[in-house]
Amino acid sequence: MKKTTNIFKIIFHPIAVFFDKWIITPVTKLVLGISNLFNNRSKKFDKLMGKKSTLLIVSLLISVGIFLIVDNESNVLVDQYAEVLYNQKVNATYNEELYVVEGLPKTVDVTLIGQKRHIFLAKQSPSKGVTVDLTGLKPGNHKVQLKYSERIKSLDYKLDPSEVTVTIYEKVSDTRSLTVDILHQDDLDSKLHIQDVKLNRDTVIVKGAEYMLKKVATVRALVDVDEISNPKEGTITLKKVPLVAYDSNGNVLDVEVVPNNVTAKVTIASPSKTVPIRVIPKGNVALGKAISSLTLSASNVTIYGDETVLNDIDNIEVPIDVKNLSENKKFNVTISKPNGVTDLSVKDIAVDVTLDNSVTKEFTNVAVSTENLNSKYKAQALSEEDSSVTVVVTGSQSNIDALTSSDISAYIDLKNYGVGEHEVPVKVKGDDLRLTYSSKTKKVKVKITQK
Repeated sequence: MKKTTNIFKIIFHPIAVFFDKWIITPVTKLVLGISNLFNNRSKKFDKLMGKKSTLLIVSLLISVGIFLIVDNESNVLVDQYAEVLYNQKVNATYNEELYVVEGLPKTVDVTLIGQKRHIFLAKQSPSKGVTVDLTGLKPGNHKVQLKYSERIKSLDYKLDPSEVTVTIYEKVSDTRSLTVDILHQDDLDSKLHIQDVKLNRDTVIVKGAEYMLKKVATVRALVDVDEISNPKEGTITLKKVPLVAYDSNGNVLDVEVVPNNVTAKVTIASPSKTVPIRVIPKGNVALGKAISSLTLSASNVTIYGDETVLNDIDNIEVPIDVKNLSENKKFNVTISKPNGVTDLSVKDIAVDVTLDNSVTKEFTNVAVSTENLNSKYKAQALSEEDSSVTVVVTGSQSNIDALTSSDISAYIDLKNYGVGEHEVPVKVKGDDLRLTYSSKTKKVKVKITQK
């Protein structure tokens, strides 16, 4: 036990002497000095401050405070911190009119290392950022150093990457024609259509490395519908329409386009056309039954879209499934938009199908025509029996009574048939889709010859 006590004395005695000499004694003198000042005014204060325990407590509090301040300051002075500045722009110096540089990163990461307060000051101070000087370098490959302008000299800086290999090319130029791409056209009102786009110029100059210019397949003006505020029928002017160069695969090429934008006059129209709705029954109704009538909730529809598309549309077909139908039925059908049609005035219709008992009637001497014959050839029936057929029509009595031979067409499809004699299936069609048509003669013989 005595040995342990001696060890504690050896360890703590110097510490006690240090605190007594440099903290407790000076603080005690300070407190006594203050006490003397108030000696005549406050006996209670003098009595309190004269106690040894009071002096010890005050000295201890002041000592702890001084220790914390010194310890905190020492940590600030000693500790090192690091902070990364991401995506710092790289500024290159070279003759941009004569050369093209490849391999130079657009941004790098900069790591600041040092005390927190210095890092804070560095972030607040204006800086030229990351720079690289390429002046004087000739076309070819070069390994160059990236530099960061050091505003705070007490900090260390690390660049990632700090060294890169660049390739310098001589800049050449060429002329290219402009085309137009319309972006976000689906965002336009479905009744509106971009009818025409006229640019204020037809050609532009592209500049870059010679091998890159050889890849340029097209330069397009990107007309963005979303840039048109409140689009409506008429002509709208769009300024600063960007130009982009593409290769043959549609990839964007990093070349300079002069000028880099154009002005476009966009004509918006609302082409429309009203056509009849044609119901197409699919399948055969129940045996002994026939469609007597098809009653539609709307017989016509107005269609919207590109004018060239609308010109080729004569009606809108609406199919309904009547397979094995044995009684009257009402169909609710959604009309599908044909390709190129952007909107319909009628989206859904109701079709009332009325059935009746079926009857048949034969129509004789219906002439057989040809379809899809190559324009280099001509076709001729081998016999009189092959030039006409008898057509059997099935339907309701009232519909058949209203039918004439001129409403029926018999034909043979000669697509992919060449010179020679052929036996070809006979097909029949009629204007009234409530009826079914078939030929009693299933095939006819024809001879195809060169014109």
